[in-house]
Amino acid sequence: MLNKIITILKKIVVSFFTLYGYNVIVPATAIIPINIITVALLTVFSLPALLCLIVIKILIY
Repeated sequence: MLNKIITILKKIVVSFFTLYGYNVIVPATAIIPINIITVALLTVFSLPALLCLIVIKILIY
C-alpha cells in the first residue's frame, strides 16, 4: 500500500516538473498552465497527454 502511494506521488512530482520544464523551454504563446487538471492528466496519461495539451493549446489559442 505504501509503495503505491509513493509511486503515485513520484508520478505527480515528475508531471509537475515536466510541465514546468516545457513552460521554460517554449515561447510565451504556447505555455500550458500548471494546475490540478493538467498535472492529473500528465500523471495518468504521461507523454501522450502532454502532446494533446500542446496541440489543443496551439489550435485553440
